[in-house]
Amino acid sequence: MSGEASAPGTSPRAPRPGTQKASGAVTKKGDRGAKEKPATVLPPVGEEEPKNPEEYQCTGVLETDFAELCTRSGYADFPKVVPRPRPHPAFVPSASMSEKPALDDQRLSASCSLSSLESKYVFFRPTIQVELEPEDKSVKEIYIRGWKVEERILGIFSKCLPPLSQLQAINLWKVGLTDKTLTAFIALLPLCSSTIRKVSLEGNPLPEQSYHKLMALDSTISHLSLRNNNINDHGAQLLGQALSTLHSCNRTLVSLNLGFHHIGDAGASYIADGLRLNRALLWLSLAHNRIQDQGALKLAEVLRPFELTHTEVVERRRLLLEKGSQERSRSPSSSRHGDSKTEREKNPLMGVSSAALAEKADKTQTTKTPKSQSKKKDKSGEVAKKEEKSGSGQSPTQGTPKKEDPSKAGKGKVTIPEQKPSKGKGPKTGNKEKRSFLLESEQLVAEASEVVNPLLEPVEHRDGKVFMPGNKVLLHLNLMRNRITDVGLEGFLATVQHQAEFSKSKSATKGPVGLLCLSLAKNYFSPQCPTYTMIQELMLSRDPISKAKPREEDSMASST
Repeated sequence: MSGEASAPGTSPRAPRPGTQKASGAVTKKGDRGAKEKPATVLPPVGEEEPKNPEEYQCTGVLETDFAELCTRSGYADFPKVVPRPRPHPAFVPSASMSEKPALDDQRLSASCSLSSLESKYVFFRPTIQVELEPEDKSVKEIYIRGWKVEERILGIFSKCLPPLSQLQAINLWKVGLTDKTLTAFIALLPLCSSTIRKVSLEGNPLPEQSYHKLMALDSTISHLSLRNNNINDHGAQLLGQALSTLHSCNRTLVSLNLGFHHIGDAGASYIADGLRLNRALLWLSLAHNRIQDQGALKLAEVLRPFELTHTEVVERRRLLLEKGSQERSRSPSSSRHGDSKTEREKNPLMGVSSAALAEKADKTQTTKTPKSQSKKKDKSGEVAKKEEKSGSGQSPTQGTPKKEDPSKAGKGKVTIPEQKPSKGKGPKTGNKEKRSFLLESEQLVAEASEVVNPLLEPVEHRDGKVFMPGNKVLLHLNLMRNRITDVGLEGFLATVQHQAEFSKSKSATKGPVGLLCLSLAKNYFSPQCPTYTMIQELMLSRDPISKAKPREEDSMASST
C-alpha cells in the first residue's frame, strides 16, 4: 500500500504534469517548427525563381526593369535608378550673421543621429542617374559614376536599354572598364535605340588601348569623349587609323575629345594622318597632352594643301580608272537601239560613241553634228588618263563633273527614253527636263564618288607632285596646355592665312571653309608673341561666337 500510496502521491505532484507540459510543449514546438520550416526555406526557393531573367518582358521603364532583372539575376543589393541631381538655380545665403550659430547647433545636433549619418553617405552609394525628357519623362541620358560595372550588369543593360526609344547618350565615368567589358559594351550599343549618338568613357584606362573599337565602320556614334584614359602614342595610332586609312574612313563621328592624355609628337602625327582622308570630324580636342612642335606642324599641314604620297597617288589613279570603267560599262547595257547594235554593246568604246550620238542628236538637233560629238565621247573613254596628265584641278575630280558627267550619267537611261517625246513636244521642254534630271544624277554621282574616297577631290599639280586642298571640314581644334613653341605657331599661321584666303574666294558658294575656332593658349610661348597675335586676329573674324557678341551689343544699344 505504501507503494500504491507513493504511486498516487508522486503522480499529482510534479513529475507527470511537468512531463506532460514539457512533452506537450515539445510536441507543440515541433509542430510549429515543422510548419515554419517551409517559411525558412522560402528565400532559397525565391532565389531559384529568378534564374531565368530572359523570361521577363521589359516594360520600357528603366527603374522597374533594372530592379526586376537584377533580382532575377540573384543580386541582393544593386544600384538604384534615380534622376540626375541638378544644382539649385539660385543660392540664397543666410539673412544675418546671427543665424549662423543656430544653424550650426542644428547641424551638430542632427549629425548625432544615425539616420543623418546615413543620409550624408547616400551620395556615395552606387546609382544610375538618368536625364528625363520634360514632356513624356522618357530616359534621354544615362550617367554611371564611380562604381565598377561588371559583365553581368552589362548583360542586364542589354535587356533593359533597348526598349528606351529616346535614349541619346551613355556616360561612364570611372567604372573600372576592362577590355572584355568594353567589348561587351560595344556589342550592347547596336541593340539600343538608333537615337543614341553620344558615348562618354572618361577615367577608364585600358592597358590594351582598344578605344578605337568604338569608331568602327559600322559604328553610329557621333560624339565620343575619351578624356583622362592615359592614352599614349600607340593608342593615338589606333585612333588615327580608325579615323581614316587609304581604303576606309569613319563617316559618322563628328566630335572626338582626347584631352588629358600622354599623346606626344608621334601620336599627334598619327592623328594628323587620320585627318588626311577623313571628311566627317568637325570637332577635335587634344588639350592637356604632350604635343610639341613636330606634332603641331603635322596637324597644321593637313589643314592646308598637302602633297600626296606615292601610295595615295597610285590609289587615286586606281579609283579614277575604276570609276571610268564603271561608267563605260553602264552605257551598253542601257542602250535600246535594236538588234543591229547588239554587237556594239560588247565593245565599251563603241557603246559610248553610240550613246553619245543619240544624246547629242537629242540635245542639239540643228546646231552640231553627231560626228563632232562622237569624237568627243570617244575621247571621254580616256578621261582617267588625261586627268593625271593634264596637271590642272579641273579634270582630276570626277566628284565635281560638270562637263563630262552629264553625258555619262545620261548615256542610255535618260537620253533614249526622252528622245521620242522630245520630237513631238519640242527641243526646249525636253532639254530642260533632261538637263534638270542630269544635274540631279550628276550630283548623286559626285556625292557617291566623294563618299567612296576623298582622293577623288580636285587636286593641283605642281613640279610633278600632286597636292590635295587639305582638310577643310574640321571646324574646331583645341591644343591648349601642350608644349608648342613659336616654331609650331608658324605652321598654324600659314594654315590660318591659307584658309582665310580660301574662305574669301569661297564666300559666294557653299561648302566647308576650314577652322572657325583654334585654341592654342597655355603653351610654351609668350601670350604677346607676334605670331600668336596674328593668329588670334585672323581667327577673330572667323569665329561665329565672336561675331555674335557685337551684334548683341548693337541690339542692346539700339534698344536703349
